[in-house]
Amino acid sequence: MKVKRQKNVRHVLSFYKNNFSYYEPYQVLIDGTFCKAALQFKVDIKEQLPKYLEGNVQLLTTSCVQAELEAFGPLMYGAFLVAKRFKPRKCGHKGAPLPAADCLLGLIKPHNEHHYFVATQDPLLTQKLKNIPAVPLLYLNKATPVLDRPSARSVAKAEGLQDTKIGLSEHEASVLKAMKDEPTVQQKKKRKRPKAPNPLSCKPKKQKTSDTGSQKNEPAVGQKKRKRRRKGTKQSSSVTQ
Repeated sequence: MKVKRQKNVRHVLSFYKNNFSYYEPYQVLIDGTFCKAALQFKVDIKEQLPKYLEGNVQLLTTSCVQAELEAFGPLMYGAFLVAKRFKPRKCGHKGAPLPAADCLLGLIKPHNEHHYFVATQDPLLTQKLKNIPAVPLLYLNKATPVLDRPSARSVAKAEGLQDTKIGLSEHEASVLKAMKDEPTVQQKKKRKRPKAPNPLSCKPKKQKTSDTGSQKNEPAVGQKKRKRRRKGTKQSSSVTQ
C-alpha cells in the first residue's frame, strides 16, 4: 500500500474511532455489486480488506443480498458464490426478501448503532447512506479498495458531539459554527519604511589640527605678544655715534 493512501485510511479511521467509538473487529456489510466488482478485478476480499483497514474485520452480508444475486441467474452466479463465503447477518426478511439496497438501509437506519461499514458499488445506495451520519463506506477503484472520506452529515454530527462534550448550549454552538464557516480575512502586510537616521551619527566631526607646533606658538587669550629685538640693529646704532 502506498504511503499516501495508507495515511488517508488511518485519518478516516481515526475520525470514526474518536467521534463514533468504532472498534475492532470492524463489521463490513457487503452487497452484490461489491462482490461482482471484486470478481471482475480479481480482488480477494477476505485477504485485501483486513490488510487495507489494518485490523480485524468481520465480513458480513444478508440473506436478501444472496437471494437477489441468485435470482439474476447465470449473469451474477460468480458474485453469488463470492457472497456465499460471508456470514449472513440476520435482517428479519428471510421469508420475504427485500431488494438488497433496502435491506442494508434497514440495518443501518436511523443511526448505525451497530457500527457497520458498508461495501458497495451502487451509487444510489451510496448517496442514501451518506445522508445517515457515521456510516463508513468502502468501494473498489478497479482492484484497489478505498475507504470514502466522511460525509457532510457525519462531520456535522461529530462537531455536534464535540460541542456537547465541552458543555456548549445550542446558541453557543451555532455561533461557533458560524464563526468557523466565515472566510478568514488575511491581514495586509505592513510595508517596512526606512528608519530615521541615528541623531548621534549626524553630529559634525571634530576637526583635527595637523600642525601641533603652531598651537604652541600662538599666545594665550589676554596675553600680549612679545616683540623680539634684533642684536644687529643695536650695534649698528653705536657705530654711527
